[in-house]
Amino acid sequence: MKILKNKLKSRINVRTEKDFPIPGIEFIDINPLLMQKESLKEIIDKFEEELKEKSIDYILAPEARGFLIGAAVANKLNIGCVPVRKKGKLPPSTIETIIEYEKEYGKDQLELPKLVNTTYEGKKCYIIDDIYATGNTAKSICQSVEKLGGIIVGTGVIMNIVALNDDKEVFSLLDVEEEI
Repeated sequence: MKILKNKLKSRINVRTEKDFPIPGIEFIDINPLLMQKESLKEIIDKFEEELKEKSIDYILAPEARGFLIGAAVANKLNIGCVPVRKKGKLPPSTIETIIEYEKEYGKDQLELPKLVNTTYEGKKCYIIDDIYATGNTAKSICQSVEKLGGIIVGTGVIMNIVALNDDKEVFSLLDVEEEI
């Protein structure tokens, strides 16, 4: 892995796992960044700094590590956090829409929950996730929210694997190039 851009002052500590979750994939594990209090705090602070001037109603946080960062940033911004879950994890009465998308190593499905006492119509949402590889998770969430009348004001991630996408709009703290 080659770091192309780094917005963090904390020591970059990540692991790579070859052939995970399937053969041929080199998985970049950012859990060590989240386990270190200094880097975790810095990640949350960087997102807060990026978003504090934007008018946002909700952070949309895809499962699972998006939950961690998204909820912390939403708390600092004093806004709501919407956990976007894997299919079957939300009660049927709370599902707004099912999102099907392809990842670099297969297909997946996420469920967008209904908002409490309101709808997505006109709500400004920002997606925060851990890693941006193909971008299909974020793109699918965007399409679903927009179909429901919501507005996506941006996407932010801890790490962008630039070799797997051509998205210049995503906010990232680390841009990396895979070296397999």
